[in-house]
Amino acid sequence: MRVLVINGSPKVEKSNTMCLTRAFLDGAGWQDAEIVDVARSDIKACLGCFACWNKTPGKCVINDGMGEILAKLIGADVIIWSFPLYYFGVPGTLKNLIDRQLPLNLPFMVKDSESGAHPARYDLSHQRHIIISTCGFWTIEGNYNAVTEMFDHICGKDKYTKIFCAQGELLGIPELKGRTEEYLETVRCAGAEFTKAGISVETTARLAAPLFPQSVFEKMADASWGIDASGASNAPADDALNFTKQMAALYTPGGTEHVLELCYTDIDKTYQLLLTKKGSDVITDNFRAYTTRIETPYSVWRAIARGEISGQGALFQHQYRVIGDFSLMLKWDELFGGSVLKEQVKANPENKTNMAAFLLPWMVIWIAIAISPTVGGLLGIIAAALVPLLWLFYRPVIVEQISVPLVAGLSLAALLGADIRIIVPLSYLLFGLIWIVGAFTKIPLTANYSAAGYGGESAFSNPLFIQTNRILTFAWGMLYIITPIWTYFLMGTNIVSYTGLINSICPILMGTFTAWFQKWYPAWQAGR
Repeated sequence: MRVLVINGSPKVEKSNTMCLTRAFLDGAGWQDAEIVDVARSDIKACLGCFACWNKTPGKCVINDGMGEILAKLIGADVIIWSFPLYYFGVPGTLKNLIDRQLPLNLPFMVKDSESGAHPARYDLSHQRHIIISTCGFWTIEGNYNAVTEMFDHICGKDKYTKIFCAQGELLGIPELKGRTEEYLETVRCAGAEFTKAGISVETTARLAAPLFPQSVFEKMADASWGIDASGASNAPADDALNFTKQMAALYTPGGTEHVLELCYTDIDKTYQLLLTKKGSDVITDNFRAYTTRIETPYSVWRAIARGEISGQGALFQHQYRVIGDFSLMLKWDELFGGSVLKEQVKANPENKTNMAAFLLPWMVIWIAIAISPTVGGLLGIIAAALVPLLWLFYRPVIVEQISVPLVAGLSLAALLGADIRIIVPLSYLLFGLIWIVGAFTKIPLTANYSAAGYGGESAFSNPLFIQTNRILTFAWGMLYIITPIWTYFLMGTNIVSYTGLINSICPILMGTFTAWFQKWYPAWQAGR
């Protein structure tokens, strides 16, 4: 199959529309498609002499590169017209190419044509046409009327596929890659579907949806020019201010009002973002008392926004610091996600973990064996057998897989008459060793269970998150390493039946400490 791409953008390889086209080609598996860059081609304007119809039928009298392009157009099975919207039409150089297709038609009139037409000189009925275009408006509605009218005549109404993307200029902004890559993935999906049964209704709807809501896009677009509403600016362009305004435009109104102060230390500029339930405003003077202050080199903050460096990693390495309310940083992606209009993906339970699968069998033997070795041993074996059933619904963690044989072995020993004064303290010791070892693994034990609240598995690349959980895992391990000491003595007293309940007090206190430490430690690190 011969696939021909007509790249009508004057920006050639830097074209935003070609970003979409390349994604479509990737999805369709057409990486070997031939690309004609119109801006680099020698295509003169049509003379309107009609010599290609009467004097030199099928051949233009202008001797330039158009003859070679016409041969490629005739030989193609699929033609992709890729171009940005220029003043509600196609770019001028592309219009020249379209005008110069006149030799592909015969001069005679098609009888009974509704609007008048000329028959094709060649049988091109097998060809499929795809129109891919971006525009700088917030929506495609009402802006592509002239384009669709033209291609309705060229290709036949409803006989071509079109992908029109509003807000196309955003495709070239690295700071918005998270959102634009989602759209490009939809384009890849469209390419894959096109080669099979055609682009689905669902994919077509996602392609037509704006990248950002109108209010968000217009704020970002207005801020990008660095001039006032009158179109004039006497002051030098303030790139940092424009960037800050664009960042503020992405704010999703939340329930709590914040005053976020951004201090760009390397350029000695400070701005405030007033974040309210209604939206955001950028303050350049008469500052308010901030709730959160970020002190950062402007170069570092831009690099983070572009995705060139990790924001969490930069914070952990003290490339910037945060003063005041750190909770804003924990909700950053939620607050500055730009109100992205996307279908919420339902969480797959198989990707989730459940700490109950880890704790359940241990808690059973701690409580039950001290009361009755026989009943407790039997319940421990049952609990160990039930844990693998939970793995049908939740992703297992290796500590759970280790726990099953350990708990089963301890329970069996209790059933066979082993001294429970040894069995119970030994169980706490083994449990504590699991935590200690888990503190030094690549992903600390607690991180496997708390990652869901910090962005899922992406949290594993956050060094601050990993460090916090490493400390907590070690602390829990130490608790259970020393628990056997007093457990052994309790097992020799007349309150042996209450050993499990008594030993629950320290974990409750440790749980309170954990909840506090998870907030305090990152904030302390951020403010250093």
